[in-house]
Amino acid sequence: MLGNAELQAIALTIRLAGVTTLILLLVGTPLAWWLARTRSWLKGPVGALVALPLVLPPVVLGFYLLVLMGPNGPVGQITQSLGWGLLPFSFAGLAIGSVFYSMPFVVQPLQNAFEAIGDRPLEVAATLRASPLDTFISVVLPLARPAYLTAAVMGFAHTVGEFGIVLMLGGNIPGKTRVMSVQIYDHVEALEYTQAHWLAGGLLVFSFLVLLALYILQPTGRRRLRVQTP
Repeated sequence: MLGNAELQAIALTIRLAGVTTLILLLVGTPLAWWLARTRSWLKGPVGALVALPLVLPPVVLGFYLLVLMGPNGPVGQITQSLGWGLLPFSFAGLAIGSVFYSMPFVVQPLQNAFEAIGDRPLEVAATLRASPLDTFISVVLPLARPAYLTAAVMGFAHTVGEFGIVLMLGGNIPGKTRVMSVQIYDHVEALEYTQAHWLAGGLLVFSFLVLLALYILQPTGRRRLRVQTP
């Protein structure tokens, strides 16, 4: 059964995933819109940076974030001078690392949706004298609603399953930085396989239900993917 340590890890994981997803939707929307609309030469490098966590080992990203936010890093020096202390081994540090690592799972679905909208709906709104902000709220957001659902679910689920980056940035502090994946690792190290099964099985079921929900709620996107795939 689940003890106090497991319940703390579950609560912390859900809190971290919720905060990360909210931040990513707020930050990812203008970034995805810019990537979808710009013709600047910076689109390639910025897009590559956004997608980098897809191929970069989590511990590598976690290591460099740890260096940047550490006592001798530029970010760490700024936070210390502002009286905020150091971000590593804190919930804030975990959230920052999770935002970077889960970013492509939120930005890319939104970017694809914005690109699929095309120019015509925006031009029609412009002829009706709608401001860019009104156009985005009244035209773009409703058309991109399925992509927002996908982005939110994938960002949340991916954060729940993180291990390497949260271990590098947060360590293993009970009730503060010990998330579910780290708790499972602790149980396996201690040969406590029964407790590990409870958490690992829960994550397995959660991951399956997430993918099942996306396939059920967005059948048109799935069919379109089949048509475009050779």
